[in-house]
Amino acid sequence: MAGNGGEIQWCFSQVKGSIEDEVADADIISCVEFNSTGELLATGDKGGRVVIFQRDRASRNAVPSRGEYNVYSTFQSHEPEFDYLKSLEIEEKINKIRWLRQTNRNHFLLSTNDKTIKLWKVAERDKRPEGYNLKDETGLVRDPANITQLRVPIFQPMELMVEASPKRVFANAHTYHINSISVNSDQETYLSADDLRINLWNLEITDQSFNIVDIKPANMEELTEVITAAEFHPQQCSTFVYSSSKGTIRLCDMRDQALCDKHAKLFEEPEDPTSRSFFSEIISSISDVKFSHNGRYMMTRDYLSVKVWDLTMEKEPVETYQVHEYLRSKLCSLYENDCIFDKFECSWSGDDRHIMTGSYNNFFRMFDRDTKRDSTLEACREITKPRTVLKPRKVCQGGKRKKDEISVDCLDFNKKILHTGWHPLENIIAIAATNNLYIFCSKE
Repeated sequence: MAGNGGEIQWCFSQVKGSIEDEVADADIISCVEFNSTGELLATGDKGGRVVIFQRDRASRNAVPSRGEYNVYSTFQSHEPEFDYLKSLEIEEKINKIRWLRQTNRNHFLLSTNDKTIKLWKVAERDKRPEGYNLKDETGLVRDPANITQLRVPIFQPMELMVEASPKRVFANAHTYHINSISVNSDQETYLSADDLRINLWNLEITDQSFNIVDIKPANMEELTEVITAAEFHPQQCSTFVYSSSKGTIRLCDMRDQALCDKHAKLFEEPEDPTSRSFFSEIISSISDVKFSHNGRYMMTRDYLSVKVWDLTMEKEPVETYQVHEYLRSKLCSLYENDCIFDKFECSWSGDDRHIMTGSYNNFFRMFDRDTKRDSTLEACREITKPRTVLKPRKVCQGGKRKKDEISVDCLDFNKKILHTGWHPLENIIAIAATNNLYIFCSKE
């Protein structure tokens, strides 16, 4: 239900994950992704595992409907590897998960670590064959001399099993760390991006990819920027964008030429020289770029803000939302503890009206594009009673602190919401807070 002025009131639905204070590094969630219907929700973690949750049928049909998910399948997607040529360890951490649109009973998803992308098939099995001729019921091979009659095998019902199997492995195409994968709207190709190059793959072909962007200079000492994120347009299969550490976004059209080194459009906000500082370039680096569902806008997240760009207007964003402007005075200490390099993601609501992104202290921010209202909410275990409405949080910068406010000096920078997901059709959100996955739904 929308509260005052059409604002969504969020209430607690579920939390997944252990409640111990000691968190194993391998259990930290590194990506969150709903599929195109919102029936499935996948998370990847630093230990290389993928956990898929399925929407609970009773919660979907309840009045009002609830956002409750149960574990559907868990599998080890990537293992730690060692690059012997470069003497480098390759982490198993899942950087990104992307679902393919469902075309039959099975589900397919792409998962990637720093170097290798895998296509997984997730299938259900609720029947098993019985009545083999050459084996007995325990699976042992029978003596052919004892086989006197031919049996026709039959399928018997069994308890539902969900099996994840790797269908393709796309490897050895990236020199640098993969930061993005994006499935094309044609559902036949996808792109993968690392710091300096973007490759285009066909989902059927694992030993060949096409390099469509290469920003590596002939002399690496002349390197001034790196690619930070890339995404295909949701409807136009020839169009994609990629963002850079300099705060620019380039839109490319693959119909122009095979190597998209010359962009079709460059989106860049002119810098205000009066506010320039040592940290300007670091905080202008874009950590995430997402097209709106209708394909008209794109949203970019830098360290302090979220910007919305109209694809027909390059010179400046049409909307800018401050996420945690109160941290501007703290950039020096955030640089010293490396938090300034945190890569926050952002999400669109299904109707493109709302925007969500994360902050510190397990806070996440909501922006209403129509009313321009914003709210700060917290993912914490104190609110784990079902249907508990989330109370807005406020951060004060000094002076007198009101009762419900938290001082900027008391924020916990070890607790950060980097990864979020928004159900494509309903107001259900998934928030990754360290090793816990919080699910909230609107109070309707």
